Amino acid sequence: MDSNHKNFKWMVLLTVIIGTFLGRLDQTIVNLALPKIIDDFSITVTAAGWIATAYILANAIFVPIWGKLGDTIGRKKVYILGFSIFIFGSMLAGLAWNLSSMIFFRIIQAIAGSADYPTAMAIIAVTFKEGRERAQALGIWSSAFAAASVFGPLLGGPLIDNFGWRSIFLINIPIGLVGILMAMRYVSESVSGDKNVKFDWWGAITLGISLSTLVLVLDQGLDWGWFSATSLFCYFLTAVFAGIFAKIEMNHPEPLVDFKFFRNSTFVNTLINNFLVFMAMIGGIFLLPLFAQTFLGFTATESGYLFIPMAFCMVVASPLGGMLVGKIQPRYVIATSTLVAAIGIYLFTGLDPRSTALDIIIPLCIMAFGMGFGMSQRTSIIASIVPQNEIGVASSVLALARNIAGAFGIAIFATILSNVTESNVLNIAKNTVVSVHTPAVVAKVIGLISLKAQVTAYGQIFLISAVILVIGALLALFIKVKKMRTDVEVFVD
Repeated sequence: MDSNHKNFKWMVLLTVIIGTFLGRLDQTIVNLALPKIIDDFSITVTAAGWIATAYILANAIFVPIWGKLGDTIGRKKVYILGFSIFIFGSMLAGLAWNLSSMIFFRIIQAIAGSADYPTAMAIIAVTFKEGRERAQALGIWSSAFAAASVFGPLLGGPLIDNFGWRSIFLINIPIGLVGILMAMRYVSESVSGDKNVKFDWWGAITLGISLSTLVLVLDQGLDWGWFSATSLFCYFLTAVFAGIFAKIEMNHPEPLVDFKFFRNSTFVNTLINNFLVFMAMIGGIFLLPLFAQTFLGFTATESGYLFIPMAFCMVVASPLGGMLVGKIQPRYVIATSTLVAAIGIYLFTGLDPRSTALDIIIPLCIMAFGMGFGMSQRTSIIASIVPQNEIGVASSVLALARNIAGAFGIAIFATILSNVTESNVLNIAKNTVVSVHTPAVVAKVIGLISLKAQVTAYGQIFLISAVILVIGALLALFIKVKKMRTDVEVFVD
């Protein structure tokens, strides 16, 4: 690597951060626009839900495909291709005229957006060779996820209110063009010496079907019923095509997902920790805005403000965790960070209708600091223990685990919240004595029972989330890394 490239390293990081930020921003910002889209297209809330569901499905399916393509034909090519299609899809979504066109254009966006994570991580891994510096870079890049989740509501509200819902898609065009120009200027193409061009298309198809049915049932299962005929059919398809996919991968010369990764205990344990952390975090945190608006009287914009300090803490913690690479064993850093996140989540169990903004902000900051502190360690481990020519595939598996974990968390915790609330209502009502039975008093008692049942249910959800994180912290102690590899990959102009 020449001195000129050394000077460009941090510009490479900034370039991929722009892509990551824009892709994640788009996911969070669209939900704010749904009420306006529902009015314009004259559709139901249920129908509008497919705008988000279609995006989640397509994104989950294509992450491993892009990761493999990046390793096969070049990460820079795939990154720029994905970014270009994302801009095109954004333009089309901004011009959508009905629900069908919007869903189709959102699928285009999702397919393109899923190229970012595996290729961006691989680009960073081959740009920053030194282990500690690489971990810092990965930590800073990872913080873009948190920043996008916060700034989505903050930027989306003013855009929608002042320029209409189409502006949230069209704004991607100028920002995206800047990102593409930066990628063309600063990112070097990375190639693998032992790559070949025999792409695993049947593996991609069977994995896509399996993931589609899994994500679909996780997204719609609460409405369908987890044991309804439709849900059971989805479970069946998921299992069958997952089995076919596994059979294909074990016999393909260039598998989409190399199963030898799963014979590496470090890879598996890191993946398990990553899954549990994201399941607990996303499953628990998605309830906070609902709690703030339902029980504390916050507006949607005010709820978004609560997450600004969280983003700051994660941005600060991620590079700090990266600085510990080579000084402290990764398992201790990851275990400690996961435990700190568990403490933050546990503090939410004390929320009630008398809580203030600080009662949410302080636990969020503790949780975010813990999350951020271990994030760069996880990504750095994955980038260091797999062959350089398979970093894209390995990182796509990490991303896939994260996405499925989030879907699991939301689905499971939403179901638990509903069931626990019903159970709490019955238990509280059974132990409630009403001495006056006028309609006004009865109505007030019913309201108070419902309120207490819901608030208690939220507390129980946060407790479950904290327990899952503690389990993740304990399992992190089994992550053993003998040596963080810093070998060099070939760069071509």
